[in-house]
Amino acid sequence: MDTIESLFTSNGGTEQSIWMILFAMILAAVLSLIITMVYQKTFNGPRYSQSFVHTIIMMSVIVSVVMNVISDNAGVAFGLFAIFSLIRFRSAVTDAKDIAYIFFGLCVGMTCGLFHFDLAIVLTLVASFIFYLLFKFQYGKGKDTQILKITVPENLNHENMFDSLFNRFTESHQLRQVETTNLGTMILYTYAIRSKNDIQDKELIDEIREKNANLKVSLTYLENQD
Repeated sequence: MDTIESLFTSNGGTEQSIWMILFAMILAAVLSLIITMVYQKTFNGPRYSQSFVHTIIMMSVIVSVVMNVISDNAGVAFGLFAIFSLIRFRSAVTDAKDIAYIFFGLCVGMTCGLFHFDLAIVLTLVASFIFYLLFKFQYGKGKDTQILKITVPENLNHENMFDSLFNRFTESHQLRQVETTNLGTMILYTYAIRSKNDIQDKELIDEIREKNANLKVSLTYLENQD
C-alpha cells in the first residue's frame, strides 16, 4: 500500500515519472488518431471495420504504458513480444495493409513509452506521409490475380490452345487444374492469370469464347479491385 501511495506523492522524480507516463499516453493517443485518419483516407479494402480503427488507438496507448514498465528489463520485453505474436483478431485481417497499420500503431506506442517523443512524432508524420503518397499515386498498381475457368468440348482437349491469347492479354498465366465435367463430355481448365493493365475483361472473355465453341467462361478476382 505504501508503494501505491508513493506513486501519487509530490516528491521529486516519482511525480515527474507519473506525468511523463501520462503525457506519453496522451501523445500516443493523438499520434494514433493521425494514423487512423490516414488509414481511413487510404482504405480501399473489401471490408471496413470501425473496431479495427479503435483497436489501433487502444493498442498504441496501452503499449506506451507497458513499454515504460518493462523498459529496464530486457527479459520481460522479449516476453511481451512473444505475447504480441500470439494475438489473434476475432475478424480475419482481409487486407495486407492492415497488418502494417497495426505494427505502425505499436511502434508509435513503444516509442512514446520509452519517452522518445520527438522520434514518435517524426515517425508518425513521415510514415503517414509515405503511406498517403503510396495511395495517392497508386504505386505498384496492377491487375490482381484472377481465376479463369474455361469449359471446352472434349474433342478440343488441348491445354496449350489458349497460350497465344494469354501472351497477348496477360502479364502471367498458370494452369492450375484440369477436370472433366458434364459426364465427361466437357473439359474444365482452371488458370491463375494476371491481366495487363490496359485490357478489359470482356475483351479476353470474347476471344476465349471464339475458341471454346462459346461455352461457359468465368473470371473471378482473388482480391478486391480498386
